[in-house]
Amino acid sequence: MNYEAERGYLIVAGTSKSVDYVACAETLAKSLRYWHPDVKICLVTDAEYSNPLFDFIKPFPKGNTGGWTTDWQVFLASPFHETVKLEADMVVSGPVEHWWTLYRNTPVWISTGCRNYHGAVSTKRTYRKIFDKNNLPDVYNAVTYWRMSKESQVFFQTVKHLFENWEQEKTILQGAKDEHANTDLIYALSDDNFTTPIGPQIVHMKPSILGTQTEDWSKELVWEIVNGVLRINGHSQSGFVHYNQKHLAKSFGECYG
Repeated sequence: MNYEAERGYLIVAGTSKSVDYVACAETLAKSLRYWHPDVKICLVTDAEYSNPLFDFIKPFPKGNTGGWTTDWQVFLASPFHETVKLEADMVVSGPVEHWWTLYRNTPVWISTGCRNYHGAVSTKRTYRKIFDKNNLPDVYNAVTYWRMSKESQVFFQTVKHLFENWEQEKTILQGAKDEHANTDLIYALSDDNFTTPIGPQIVHMKPSILGTQTEDWSKELVWEIVNGVLRINGHSQSGFVHYNQKHLAKSFGECYG
């Protein structure tokens, strides 16, 4: 198979009535280029859009089917032999290129666990009850690596099947009667020993993990970006930060130029 580039980062930004995911993707790309100016970045979107910030802009090969259900298409859309997929509502707060050596130990790698803004591994399970009930790996698809291989092809075929047949497939799970399919859960069910506690963990800015009283953490915590590093209440963040509150994308993006 021919590839347009050997390796790079892929960001998904489907159009939405409520969220400007393209704006989020721009901010993420700016933060990534702040630390690594020469990396290749691909945007996957159904928006009519052009921006030299991205080396490649690709459509969803099978169209935008809505929300998480489009996720399996990233395998078909990627122009890279080796891909790291990043969720759009993140920023990069420090160097991350060194992780490629670890990613390559397996044909698919999915980040596991998360940290709070103090840097401690989160033990909060509010958002993970279905995982715990079914002894599923604690994956966060926000950072996912794959290289083109038979193993990665099978993985994404499984992801596709689970999304398309969720109402039937969820019957094998405990406590999943009212559970909607989401990418973390689908990846956990598709996992074939591709998870490891070693590697980058996202900083997750959800209220239960943070202990904030409101959904929007920026109303309670103070943030600044200095020399490319996001600081929250005086704590410098490192690596991938999933800020969650999409309205912050524009303000964050302005800090990265």
